[in-house]
Amino acid sequence: MAKKLVVGITQGDGNGIGYEVIIKALADERILDMCTPVIYGSSKIFGFYKKQIHNLDQINTNVISSAKDVHQKRVNIVNCLPENVFVEPGQPTPESAKAAMTSLERAVQDIKEGYIDVLVTAPFNKRAMASEGFGYTGHTEYLEKEFGVDEVAMIMVCDRLKVGVVTGHISLKDVCSSITQEKIIQKLRLMKASLQRDFGVDQPKIAVLGLNPHCGDGGLLGDEEQQIILPAVKAANEEGILAFGPYSPDGFFGLGNYSKYDAVLAMYHDQGLTPFKALAFEDGVNYTAGLPIVRTSPDHGTAYEMAGRDLADPRSMMAAIYTAIDIYNKRSDYDDLVENRMTIKMPDTEIKPRGGRIIE
Repeated sequence: MAKKLVVGITQGDGNGIGYEVIIKALADERILDMCTPVIYGSSKIFGFYKKQIHNLDQINTNVISSAKDVHQKRVNIVNCLPENVFVEPGQPTPESAKAAMTSLERAVQDIKEGYIDVLVTAPFNKRAMASEGFGYTGHTEYLEKEFGVDEVAMIMVCDRLKVGVVTGHISLKDVCSSITQEKIIQKLRLMKASLQRDFGVDQPKIAVLGLNPHCGDGGLLGDEEQQIILPAVKAANEEGILAFGPYSPDGFFGLGNYSKYDAVLAMYHDQGLTPFKALAFEDGVNYTAGLPIVRTSPDHGTAYEMAGRDLADPRSMMAAIYTAIDIYNKRSDYDDLVENRMTIKMPDTEIKPRGGRIIE
């Protein structure tokens, strides 16, 4: 039998919809059958939001001071916030930002010490966090530094689509100067490794998008495709990475060509996340590839306008929990195969990339 994992869940911004989607997700009795959830936050805030949710089945909770004391058949809450904590639904505040930081720091400490197996993060407000000295533009950048890795990849995941990005949380005006051949190749390496180890894809095929409208129209609208992206695709092919493209994003998604590939690499945040969320917002998951631990999150933000009103949809949070468990188990299986020096017989027909040309 697969190990019943301990899933650490950070509260995010307590004034957003984080607690609501967490509570609704954990109210599904199937969750406790497959994992032991541990929420890092406040039992007081948990109780406040629980009262706002109508037609909620009974949730058995276990309030603890350390994840070492988890109850296997209950929703555990690590009280890591001050007793006098309070909430203001719908409003980003310095207090809610500080609480989000405390929750995240405590969960990261526990996963490093082995008290939890995977990490699921509820959304926080990036501007409020920055105002309180967080020092990072998001969870991804914080975790990259905490775990001492040189490069990570943000990959948006659902059952029918996986989208990574070359540049993440940076201003659009800085995108062009940030895209280099080496950076594209690094992301492709990370995506290939993650698709193999974390998702069980033997020979992943990755589509690479262009940067400019119509992939630059032969240089008329920009030459990044010809000077940077195309050479990166060719270099990745030479390393054995099945990269294809670059493709013009509008036609690529409009015609459903993403279904022909195991993953897509977009050049910048909104180029990849906008079509992803249009296609899979309800059950989409943000996954951080390249970390030594498994971290996922729902694909939405704090949604202050919905906070405390029993309007939030928990499906993305549920998908984040299930995906974290799935990835952990696939990693374990993959690592066991590597450790035992087992080999997987590859198909006789070699797959050759169609890279090397710009496709509008």
